[in-house]
Formats: sequence, C-alpha cells, structure tokens
Amino acid sequence: MIESPRAGRLLALLPPVIAWLVSNLVTWLVAHASVAGDGSPVAYWSTAGRRRWDSEHYLSIARGGYEMFRCRERYANFPDVVCGNVAWFPGYPMAVRAVSGTGLSYELAAVVVTEAALLGMFAVLWWLLGGVATWSTGLTLAVGTVFPGGVYFHAVFPIALATLALLVCVAGLERGSWWTAAAGGFTAVACHPVGAVAVVLLLSSGLFAWRGDGWPLRWAKAGLAAAVAGGGVLWAKWLMWQATGRWDAYETIQRASYGQGDVRQPFAEMVRAYGVPFRTWYTPQGRLPWLVEHALAAHRPQLWLNAAFAVLVLATAAVLLVRGRRLSVAEWAALVLTVAVFLVPFVAGAQMSWYRNHAQMFVALVLVRRMSPWVQVPLLAACAVQYALLGAMFFAGVLV
Repeated sequence: MIESPRAGRLLALLPPVIAWLVSNLVTWLVAHASVAGDGSPVAYWSTAGRRRWDSEHYLSIARGGYEMFRCRERYANFPDVVCGNVAWFPGYPMAVRAVSGTGLSYELAAVVVTEAALLGMFAVLWWLLGGVATWSTGLTLAVGTVFPGGVYFHAVFPIALATLALLVCVAGLERGSWWTAAAGGFTAVACHPVGAVAVVLLLSSGLFAWRGDGWPLRWAKAGLAAAVAGGGVLWAKWLMWQATGRWDAYETIQRASYGQGDVRQPFAEMVRAYGVPFRTWYTPQGRLPWLVEHALAAHRPQLWLNAAFAVLVLATAAVLLVRGRRLSVAEWAALVLTVAVFLVPFVAGAQMSWYRNHAQMFVALVLVRRMSPWVQVPLLAACAVQYALLGAMFFAGVLV
C-alpha cells in the first residue's frame, strides 16, 4: 500500500500533537490534585486558573496599551512610587489583542495564544529533532511535556510564545534562513527581557552558522540578524513612549518600583532566589491537599534541577566534541541559549521569576536527544516529579 504525501505529512505532525495533549493532561492532573473541593478541574480549564500577578499587566496592555503614573494618584495608601504596566514587553499582549479581534474575550484569547505557541514549540522541536520517531526523540519529547517550569507554558504569560520564538530562531540558523532567524530573534526580544539571549545567539552565530558563506558574509549576516532582533526592544520602547511620553519608562519603573535595572552578582542572586519564603508569604488558608502541602518550597529543588540540567547539557556537548563528533548548527545554538537563559535571570535580578524564565531552556532539548537513554530516563523521572511540585505551587496560588 502506497502512502500518500499528505498522509505522510499528517503522520509527521502526530508526535508533537500527542506531546501537546499529554502536556495538557499532565498539567490538568496536577491542577486537579492541587485544589480541594469540586472546583479542582476548573482551576485548569478556566481562564482564571491560568492567571497570576503579571498576567493582569499583560491583559491590561492588550486591552488599552501602556500607562505609567504615580501610585498615590490612584491609591491613597500606596507608597509614592511609580505604577503602571510599562515593566512588561508588548509581544505577547499584541498577539492577544490580534486574536481577540476574532470576538474572543482577552482572557480566552490569551489562553489560545499560549496553547497555540506551545503546540508550535513541540512542532518546531520535532523538526529540529529530525522528525523521526526513535527511543531518543520520543524520550526527548516526553521530557518536554514535563519540562522544569513548564506549567507557565499553559499560563497567561509570554513564556510559551517567547520560547517558540527562540526555537524558530534556532530553526532559521539550522536552515540557513537569515529571515527566519532574524524574525524569531525579534519576536523573542519583543516578548520578554530574557529574549535578549537571541541577540547574543545571533551575534555569535558567525562562529558556527552560515557555513556555506565566506567569513565576511557570515559575520555580516550575524551582525544584521542581531540588529534586527534588537529592534524588538526599540519597538517596545516606542510603544511605551507613545503612551507615556518617556523613552525611559521601562527603566524608570524597574528601578523605582522593583529595585531592578542594574547588573547583579549571579551567585549571590541565586542564594537570594533560593531563600524567597513563598511558604510564608502566600500559603493558602484552610486544609491543604497533600500535593500542595509538600510543594510549598518546590522552587528550591527547582533551582537544583535547573542547574543540574544546564550542567548536563554542557557535559553532553563536551563529550560529543571530545569524541570528535561535530555539533550541528542547531546544537551549537541550543548550547549558547541554555547557558544564556540560565544566567540572565540571576544577572538581571529576577529573584521572584527565575523559575518561569528558566523554562525557556526548553530549547536545550535539541541536545537532550544526543544523551544516552540511561541519562534521559532518570532526567524524565526527575522532571516529572518536579513538574508536579512546582505546578502545585502555581495552582494553589503560592507562586507569582
């Protein structure tokens, strides 16, 4: 029996669709186990169950654009600092606004954008893995369904869209498509401050990408692509200037209201992030479900797991190089992004958000495919346990 090309393409899409469905199923089960009473399924299937602190800022940007004001102007008992939503980038809210044009509410449009981006993440990852079902690629997709911090791939946050953009940037480099790489970089930067790692990747791409070109052209492509990606910041600042009349709106609110904007000592910042007392600040009232009771400090093992994962990816690349095996362009790109994504939150001072920012290390799964099954299977088990713990913190309202 001859298989039609169309049927072959549909079968090729099946693994990422299955991974997306499994990811939703696992997350629903975690949500169900995290909220007591009859409302537990609603905590996942409702839009309210996927919204946390910053979600409201992204939704406000989608609805009405940017604003900045003195807090005392609206809240009499609030400290006299700067308030507003100019501390959040526009890529995700603008996508939400575009989808809301179909008639969906902004909240539902935000979930649609998030879930569509997650499906896109699995699709692009599958292409980068070669699109062939093996034990190695299957286990890699499985790790992706319970990736550390991946509960935010389902939340009203830009994490899924920003990660998809990074993967598109990697795919563009792998294909030798300058436009694809530059567009992915621009979108990553416009979605989230951690997206700045795309600029670092594209600047360094002259070392390992564009292999069909001479060195001058390789560096020209790298520099121009990085410049286009950096344009994501200019677009964000232009929108903020249009709304507030200030080019420094983002820097002002970060410095005045959040104590950020300077470069931090990363190891000291890790210690501070590890010690954040979520259990004390946000513990839910009443009798807690078993999973939540045992997950109130899950950000701490999360940091250990993230660090171990980054080291494991570095070790995998080192072993491959020592054995004389060349890394592909996509693997070099994933290596650069893994290191950069891990470090940026601690250099920038993301004490309260590093665990979701680190989810963008999802791009490292390109290198997880090269690991032995003896490494992949324990990694999958560790990620699954930690996914349940951090997910329980999220759905119980303990994480921000």
